[in-house]
Amino acid sequence: MGAVDLAALASFLDRYLRISDVPDAPNARNGLQVANAGTVSRTAAAVDLCETTVRMAEQSGADLLLVHHGLFWDGLQPLTGRAYRRTAGLIQRNIALYSAHLPLDVHPEIGNNALLARRLGVRVRGEFGEEYGVRIGVWGELDVARAALGEQLAGIVGAAPRLMAFGPERVQRMGIVTGAAGSMIDQAAAAGLDTFVTGEGSHHTFFDAEELGLNVFYAGHYATETFGVKALAERLCTEFGLPWTFLDHPSGL
Repeated sequence: MGAVDLAALASFLDRYLRISDVPDAPNARNGLQVANAGTVSRTAAAVDLCETTVRMAEQSGADLLLVHHGLFWDGLQPLTGRAYRRTAGLIQRNIALYSAHLPLDVHPEIGNNALLARRLGVRVRGEFGEEYGVRIGVWGELDVARAALGEQLAGIVGAAPRLMAFGPERVQRMGIVTGAAGSMIDQAAAAGLDTFVTGEGSHHTFFDAEELGLNVFYAGHYATETFGVKALAERLCTEFGLPWTFLDHPSGL
C-alpha cells in the first residue's frame, strides 16, 4: 500500500484507542499533536518524544511518530529552547506526531498493562487502581514462586527488576500498572493482591509495601512501557500496510 491520508489514520487511531472516552492528565493532549504535509508512508514508534527520537525518526524514514509520552506535559509554554527544537524538528522533517498516554495503557488488546500481563502468563480477572476517575491497572491470577516471577520479568524487560519482598513467596494474585505507579501500592493492597508490578516509585513506597505486606517489583518506567507503542504500530501495519520501526532510546529509569 502507498501513502495513507494522515487525517484518516488519526481518525482511526482516535476511535481504536477511545481517545475521547478515556480521562487523562490535562496536559497529556492525547491524539494528533503535530501534523505533517498530509500523508504517511512509514511509521516509527517510541516511548518518549524528545530531540533524540525526532532525529531517529528522520533516520528511519518515518513521517509519523507514535509515542506514549508526547508534547505539552509542562502546560502552556513558549516555543523556545527545547520546546522549540522538538517541535521545529518534527515540522522541518515533515514528521507528524501522535501521542497516546492513558488510552494506550488501558487498552484491552494493545495496552501496556494487558500486554505485560499476557507475557507474564497472568489470567486477568479485572481492573484496579484509579487515576483521573478511571481504573487503569489489571489484576489476575497465577501460581508462581516470587523468585521465578522476578526472573521471568527480567527476561521480558531486559534487566533485573528491583524487588521489595514483603508479600508471600508464592505469588497468586498480582496487579500490573506500568510506568510510575508506586503510589498505587495501597490500592493494590485494597484490591486483595499479594504482588504488584509497576515501573518505578518514590522512596516512601518502600514503607508502603512493607507495612501493607506486598511484593512490589519496580521493573523500570521505560522498560514497562515499550509494549504498547510497538503493538500500536503493528496494528497500523495490519490495517493500513504501513511499515514501522521501534526507536529504542531507554532512559534506564
